[in-house]
Amino acid sequence: MLALLGVSFAILLLVGMPVAFAMGASSVLALVLSGSFIPLEVVPQRMFVMVDSFPLMAIPFFILAGEAMERGGISLRMIRFATALVGHWRGGLAQVDVVGSMIFSGISGSSVADASAIGSIMEPAMIRKGYPRGFAAAIEAASAAIGPIIPPSIIMIIYGSITGVSIGALFLAGVVPGFLIGAGLMFVTWLYALRFGWKGEPRNSLYQVWLAFLDSF
Repeated sequence: MLALLGVSFAILLLVGMPVAFAMGASSVLALVLSGSFIPLEVVPQRMFVMVDSFPLMAIPFFILAGEAMERGGISLRMIRFATALVGHWRGGLAQVDVVGSMIFSGISGSSVADASAIGSIMEPAMIRKGYPRGFAAAIEAASAAIGPIIPPSIIMIIYGSITGVSIGALFLAGVVPGFLIGAGLMFVTWLYALRFGWKGEPRNSLYQVWLAFLDSF
């Protein structure tokens, strides 16, 4: 059955069928052509049972929160706060990109929302400041990948709902790795800035940092 499943899935992908439909159609084909005694009524039953999960309701709300922050200007406020914190470091705008992505990751739970909200603001700003386009795209893609690690995380919710693992425990397990990844990206950014002579932005006073925090909060 596994061989039939893999071959049918590959053929459906090659003819241009969308991945989600190819997965469903190849599963049904494998059940029908393999001669198994599993009734086809089980397929829709299992589909509804797997999505009938209360934690999964959080996913569309996380996506909605990310869209609301992007459209309402909240992401811009968080970037201002990140700029007040680390903008004066070497490679200032790139450092701000990483810190802003870490803050946004703790709200949206999605790397796509992180990349669209932070990247749409930070990438043009970095390019205008003379950062290479490739570096600007790379640091945004790498920092947006923290989205599924720092809680809340959409991937952790899906994994926990499927496997029965505690979603709260998964969230706790992602805190330290997420911040370590962010710190590693900031260190690499500092090394690149030291090598290519990228300067930071003007330093903000503690009062300005406090005002930026209140505005973003």
